[in-house]
Amino acid sequence: MESVDELSEAAQIAYRAFVDMSESKDAHFALLKSIDDARHAGEPPGFAEHLELEKLLAVHDRNVLAFKTAMTAVTDVVEIQALVRLMS
Repeated sequence: MESVDELSEAAQIAYRAFVDMSESKDAHFALLKSIDDARHAGEPPGFAEHLELEKLLAVHDRNVLAFKTAMTAVTDVVEIQALVRLMS
């Protein structure tokens, strides 16, 4: 299996959950970097930045749980191996 389209519905859901989790991680880390860069420039983060950071972390936490749950539904070893390749 070389494509997501070749996977079962459960494996496709797991892959989508992986993509969502990756995107939410990237968004969270991007804001962390932005806050860190601002702090080093002498501009401490404000309340809005802290709220946004909390929101992004909550989204990421939900995405991690969704990925974990989706992966438990994939039981075929070949599909699990295909998912690992696609996620690499």
